[in-house]
Amino acid sequence: MTPHSDPTVQPVPASVVEQVDAADTTLSNPHRAVLSLGANLGNRLETLQGAVDALEDTPGLRVKAVSPVYETEPWGVEPGSQPAYFNAVVVVKTTLPPASLLERAQAVEEAFHRVRDERWGARTLDVDIVAYADVVSDDPLLTLPHPRAHERAFVLAPWHDVEPEAQLTGRGPVADLLAGVTREGVTPRADLELRLPE
Repeated sequence: MTPHSDPTVQPVPASVVEQVDAADTTLSNPHRAVLSLGANLGNRLETLQGAVDALEDTPGLRVKAVSPVYETEPWGVEPGSQPAYFNAVVVVKTTLPPASLLERAQAVEEAFHRVRDERWGARTLDVDIVAYADVVSDDPLLTLPHPRAHERAFVLAPWHDVEPEAQLTGRGPVADLLAGVTREGVTPRADLELRLPE
């Protein structure tokens, strides 16, 4: 049991990542990974929470931090042609190698009936691996870090919220990257919250 089972100290603030790490002995030599979640069809908040819970239910993976929710205008399409996205970032510790983590991310998408029929099309759920440890890979199936993360406020803003000191391998501090992009169309939704799985 973790020391956080006392109901008076629940929920664990997303910022207390180190304390949770210290309590988590179920993974040996885990790697840190950052995943971006997005949804713009159906019950968007429920879908994002379902994705967080499905990731936590993955053997060899523990969700360590969940960002605030942002509402984002769709990328690369005509304004008003799609509903707005809800976006969030999840920090995990995992013993899965990157390819297995990608398979799991795609399985979670498919569980929420993700259809890949057009680039930048509306989707019930998008799960992207933003970064995996310090791995750099130009494999077309899984490019690491994510090739466009450094220019997307809907990834950088929630990531910065949960890890203000984070670095994007090969690009530098997330705080600096965020300062260099526009936040236009990327709005924090303080009225919405994703729960860290217990």
